[in-house]
Amino acid sequence: MSPFSGSATRTERWRHLRLTRKDGVASVTLDRPDKLNALTFGAYADLRDLLAELSRERSVRALVLGGEGRGFCSGGDVDEIIGATLSMDTAQLLDFNRMTGQVVRAIRECPFPVIAAVHGVAAGAGAVLALAADFRIADASAKFAFLFTKVGLSGGDMGAAYLLPRVVGLGHATRLLMLGEPVRALEAERIGLLSELVDEGQADTRAAELARHLADGPALAYAQTKALLTAELDMPLAAAVEMDAATQALLMNGEDYAEFHAAFTEKRPPKWQGR
Repeated sequence: MSPFSGSATRTERWRHLRLTRKDGVASVTLDRPDKLNALTFGAYADLRDLLAELSRERSVRALVLGGEGRGFCSGGDVDEIIGATLSMDTAQLLDFNRMTGQVVRAIRECPFPVIAAVHGVAAGAGAVLALAADFRIADASAKFAFLFTKVGLSGGDMGAAYLLPRVVGLGHATRLLMLGEPVRALEAERIGLLSELVDEGQADTRAAELARHLADGPALAYAQTKALLTAELDMPLAAAVEMDAATQALLMNGEDYAEFHAAFTEKRPPKWQGR
C-alpha cells in the first residue's frame, strides 16, 4: 500500500474495535464478547480503514489480531448483518460483499506481518480473518468453521476459496468449505491450518512474543517477503524468479543489508532499521 495520503488525519478512536500500539506492535482486538465478537458492518469498515491507515503510517512493524472474551470471532452478526441483507438490493449487497473482501485484501497487502491469536470459536468470517493472517497462533480451545454453506451461501466467501487451498491443499479445503464442519485445534494443526498450537490460554501471549520478535527484525525484508508470497501465488516460475532477483537487488542497496555485514564483522547483533 502507498504511504502517501491526502487530507485525512489519523483516526484517534475506532468505534468498532480496540487498538493499542507499543514499540512498533499494534494489537487489534475484536471487542463484543457478549456476541462472541460477531462482526457488524461498522467492524468490517473499521478493519478495512485501520489496516489502510497503519500501512500508510509505516510505524507498525507487526500486528496482532485477537478477540475479547470466550472466542476469537463468531462471524457476521446474524441479526445486524444477515437479517439486514435480506432487505438489500443487488447493488447494496455487492457493496457489502466487496467491503468484506477488501478487509482480506488489506490483511494480505499491508506491509507488516499479521498474527491471528485464536482461542475458542473462529467461525464464518472470523475463520477467514484468521486464514488471511500471515501467522495463526491457536490454543487447544480453538475451533475453526467455514460456515457459509450452512446459511445457504457459497463456501468461497471473502477469498476463502482462493486462500484455503493454498494453505491446506485442495482436498482439505473442499471438505472445510463445502461441508462447513468445525475443525478443532489438533486437526487444524495436522492439516497445516495453524502456524503454531499452544497450551490453552496462551495464544495471546505467544502471539505477542512473535510480534515482538518480528517488530525487532528487518522490517523491510519481512515486508518484501510477504509481498512476494502473495504476488507469486499465481505466477509462472520464470516471472517469480525474476521478481525475486529484482527484489533482492533493491534490498542489497538497503541499510539493513549493510548493517548485517557490519554487525557480523564486529561480532555484535544487527541493529535493524527497516530501510
